[in-house]
Amino acid sequence: MKKLLQLSSCFMLLLFVSVGTLQAQTVSGVVVSAEDNEPLPSITVLVKGTNKGTATNLDGEYELELTSEEFETGTLVFSGVGFVRQEVAVNGRRTIDIELATDTQLLDEVVVVGFGSIVREDMTGNIASVKSKELAEVPVNSFESALQGKTSGVFIQKSNGKLGQGINIRVRGTSSVSASSQPLYVIDGIPVISESQSQTADTNPLADLNIDDIESVDILKDASAAAIYGSRGANGVILITTKSGQAGDTQINVSYERGYSTETNRVEFLNTDEYIELFTEAAERSPFGDLSGAYLENNWFDYFAQGTDWQNREIDVDWQDESFQDASNTDFGVQISGGTEKTRFFVSGGFSDQIGIIRGNEFNRINTRLNLDHTASDKFEVGMNLGLSRTENIRVSNDNAFSTPLQAIAQPPMSPVYTPQFENGNLTGFSDVPNENTLYYNFLRHVQGVNNNQTVFRNIGNLYANYEIMSNLAFRSEAGLDLLFQNEDYFADSNTNVGENTNGYGDSRWVNLVNYTLNNYLTWNQQFNDNHQLTTVAGVTFESSDRYQTFVSGTNFPTDSFRKLASAAEITGGNTTETEYKYLSYFARANYKFSDRYLLSGSARVDGSSRFGENSRYGFFPAVSAGWIMSEENFLSDLDALSFLKLRASYGLTGNSNVGNFPSRGLYGGTGYGGSSGLVPSQTPNPDLKWERTAQYNFGLDFAFFDDRIGGEIDYYVKKTDDLLLNVNVPATTGYTSQLRNVGELENKGFEFVINTQNTVGVFSWSSSFNIAYNENKVTDLDGQVIEGGFLNRAIEGEPIAVMFGKEYAGVDPDNGDALYYVHSADGKDYDAGTTNDYSAANDVVIGNPNPDFVGGLTNNFNYKNFDLGVLLQFVSGNDIYNGGGRYQSANGDFFDNQTKDQLNRWQEPGDVTDVPEARLFGSNGSNPSSRYISDGSYLRLKSVTLGYTLPQDLLSKLQLRDVRIYMTGLNLLTFTDYEGWDPEVNTDLYDLSNNLNIGNDFYSAPQARTISFGINIGF
Repeated sequence: MKKLLQLSSCFMLLLFVSVGTLQAQTVSGVVVSAEDNEPLPSITVLVKGTNKGTATNLDGEYELELTSEEFETGTLVFSGVGFVRQEVAVNGRRTIDIELATDTQLLDEVVVVGFGSIVREDMTGNIASVKSKELAEVPVNSFESALQGKTSGVFIQKSNGKLGQGINIRVRGTSSVSASSQPLYVIDGIPVISESQSQTADTNPLADLNIDDIESVDILKDASAAAIYGSRGANGVILITTKSGQAGDTQINVSYERGYSTETNRVEFLNTDEYIELFTEAAERSPFGDLSGAYLENNWFDYFAQGTDWQNREIDVDWQDESFQDASNTDFGVQISGGTEKTRFFVSGGFSDQIGIIRGNEFNRINTRLNLDHTASDKFEVGMNLGLSRTENIRVSNDNAFSTPLQAIAQPPMSPVYTPQFENGNLTGFSDVPNENTLYYNFLRHVQGVNNNQTVFRNIGNLYANYEIMSNLAFRSEAGLDLLFQNEDYFADSNTNVGENTNGYGDSRWVNLVNYTLNNYLTWNQQFNDNHQLTTVAGVTFESSDRYQTFVSGTNFPTDSFRKLASAAEITGGNTTETEYKYLSYFARANYKFSDRYLLSGSARVDGSSRFGENSRYGFFPAVSAGWIMSEENFLSDLDALSFLKLRASYGLTGNSNVGNFPSRGLYGGTGYGGSSGLVPSQTPNPDLKWERTAQYNFGLDFAFFDDRIGGEIDYYVKKTDDLLLNVNVPATTGYTSQLRNVGELENKGFEFVINTQNTVGVFSWSSSFNIAYNENKVTDLDGQVIEGGFLNRAIEGEPIAVMFGKEYAGVDPDNGDALYYVHSADGKDYDAGTTNDYSAANDVVIGNPNPDFVGGLTNNFNYKNFDLGVLLQFVSGNDIYNGGGRYQSANGDFFDNQTKDQLNRWQEPGDVTDVPEARLFGSNGSNPSSRYISDGSYLRLKSVTLGYTLPQDLLSKLQLRDVRIYMTGLNLLTFTDYEGWDPEVNTDLYDLSNNLNIGNDFYSAPQARTISFGINIGF
């Protein structure tokens, strides 16, 4: 019995110990700021590798129950907005107090550069970086739009408010006259297609990329950074890195967003009463005699009114109501990432569905991505990045078409939108058929009867292998592929102006692009004792691009329900084309660091291109830069306020080869004559044709104060481009009128300023980022030519590119209401002869500059407990906009187009002082192109406001969720501007955006959208 009791006692003791070890253990502590020792609330405390966690209270205190295993071997992770993440092993401790350091713009941030990466502290070039968090939650369909106002020296401008349209981007100004000035885009190390493939208005191929898949965007601005891309780096390089998986537990993120949009602005036009008043007066004062009686009222007004009672103002339409529509956006995405130390993965999928503010305009995208990284051994790693997407853009007509929605504002307000219906002479209503008897073509006939769809299938991917030959020497090979298949399907039924005389019209255009790239390079890192560090890269790259196009059109369809070309009775046109280009390049770069303070970098690239002449097939593009980290010097060590100070300087050559294929070759085209085929010469050869070259100097200063609470950079640069690619007139005896040659020079110079601050930390944190950039452009040599662009744009020696050249409006003669124009001296600077009312007697001078003086943005981020608020202001200053539609919209009754309300301020009797001439029907009194239609395009825009709330960690733990955040975002909420049109962020799609002279123009262009959206992000 005694032995039995002893055994029982031992058993109970063992049971007690076992139960005790299984019981939860409590760990508690206080989290304070390392800066001022103040307690930190809302700091997340998680058990690493689990969803178990809590958050600190207002006194910075936390308490967390752990299992015995977690208590002995677990790790706690402390994190909070504005603070450096910290991991601490528990090791059986019941009390763990933590000091968290402020997380500022740390100098050890890794920045992506061409064929590698570098720590920001060691950079000697100028690179602007934007991380994924800054791009998220902006309801736009392309990542470039999300960059607006966030990067110094990068001017980003949408062409108009239509969805999926082209975007104009200039990095440190325009560096060419005839060649494209758009930057080079590189995704995961592979150059990709960024040029519009549309046969009508430019669209944006980069809208195929899902913003949520992007980890970072790095913009190489100076030659030191961009010269590694040689002949394609003159306009800057935009490096896009997509997200990758990290070893650890699988994480799932689900996001959903729903938004609603309206136009940012409307222009006030005349109502019916005002329209009748103005045009009656204009007809009475017509230079062709009084036209107000039967000619105007019984002919035109009756026609416009279509049987309705215009005399009693029965119809009063604001055609803008018909042009705009209720707009919305819906975005859904799923991201899954994780893996082991050997294999990491990132998988995503999603869709975006947008209905534009312009009637009939829609854009949707479906996308998926798979990024894999696998460590096969200690020395060998392989991986892939693959993105697939399908986008559909339901388009509206170009700005210069009466079928485009906003040109509907030209219709008289007394004209019914839909066909009126009468009974016994009384208006009883309207049918659903658009009125066919309007002054101009009723665009609603196009909305109902036209399919204008652009569908794009895109595959951007690469495979890589990285082999560590030695501990400090690695070889990397990359194979990239960019496939773009685009179809533009167009059908206009018999009720439209395009198809009404042909029983319908249809066409289809397929463009297939195949770009593939091979990169092979070695990277060598070597540390020599404690003072010398050297990193070198050397390699070779090959790129080939093939473009195929097929076009077919047809007419005479059996009914409007049959809309494919297979149903066309007559095939009216068709062709196929093919073109290609190739690059073969060799590159090298070396970065040297001595004594942690002296930096030296050099790079060189040799590019060979099929685009240039046999005598100039290869170009050489070197760059050198240096940096001095002054804050490491002993003579600055006593300055406690100074955290970091670095001087930078660089010089390098980059090139521009974006001029199309075969510009140096003698070309022939096929033709027919008398039923026989033949050849006809189309281009004269130039075997000496070569790249444009841009030499750039950059001087910079990076600084940080008060433990990095304040930091920033200042840069001054000079970019000089020579050997411009221009079409030069040649003697007609050669059989040609022009030849592409390397002639001319231009220059950009300016400064950039960036400052980042952590204004407050702790319970309430507030950080700011401000950037501003100034650029001055001048065309210095064109071999005596004046090159014309869109509307009034010109390239003129001694002037900025694309200046506006024409008559300078001088106002109105108060005695007779005539429009006046200045008469200038020969150099265009003095008003020698005063003014004239003879338009042809006034000489043409520079009257506007579409290039902005300053661009920039201000971002403020606030955090209080679980709330966050981000506010972005964007500004553009000093640019002019020419309203090409102004001569019709504000023409003093010269045409029957409806007019802007300011025309009511017209001159009416001697002594009137106004800038609106007398209204004279068909009198051309001030309606000719001139500076009258040029406005200041400067603006300040409340670009985005985002308010978010993150659920507390203790609630998330109960829900077994890692993260939940709900938010509301406003885009383009307010715009402050003196521009008189719809929107100052404009560049009409009437012209090709790749032409550098087609900027600063408005022509019935749609305004940007104002969007309010609501979203939720859930992490599992």
